Amino acid sequence: MVRLETRPPNLEGAGEVRQRDLVRNALRMRPDRIIVGECRGPEALDMIQAMTTGHEGSLTTVHANDARDALARLEMMVMMTGFELPVHVIRGYITNAIGLVVQLARLKGGVRRITRVTEIVELRRRSYHLRDVYGYRQLGIQDGQSVGEFYATGYEPTFLGQLKSMGIELPARIFKDRVLKPAGG
Repeated sequence: MVRLETRPPNLEGAGEVRQRDLVRNALRMRPDRIIVGECRGPEALDMIQAMTTGHEGSLTTVHANDARDALARLEMMVMMTGFELPVHVIRGYITNAIGLVVQLARLKGGVRRITRVTEIVELRRRSYHLRDVYGYRQLGIQDGQSVGEFYATGYEPTFLGQLKSMGIELPARIFKDRVLKPAGG
């Protein structure tokens, strides 16, 4: 594993290392995957291109209220690169690059929980078609902390065949509509 970090410019204004430069340099190292702590600017385009060119399993974080907002933010960040790409082309890149959006939220008492796991199924009429695979239901507050449960939605993601071809078989029961595990309390 190689760790790369950004750096602000020095007092003379030189020596800055931007996140976009790090993603590009990481690609030159022929990595199996790339992990970017947080995309918040033009590096989003480089990250998406890396994800569509054989760096499967790569990931990044984006601050947003839900999966759809995260995808809209990614679109905006790609537009920040200065390239005049049409929105439907950007959406096509994003749909091909990203399989799952994992939403985290800070709940009562400060605890963070995964609240939704959403698959980007396809681009339909230039809009994202999203399906939730898992979710979290907050049931109440106990001792000042959120109490809830994780559940499966009953939807089986489309990438199961791809996992099976890699020798990873997941039992169908983990996708059935049922409570997976109580959380909190």
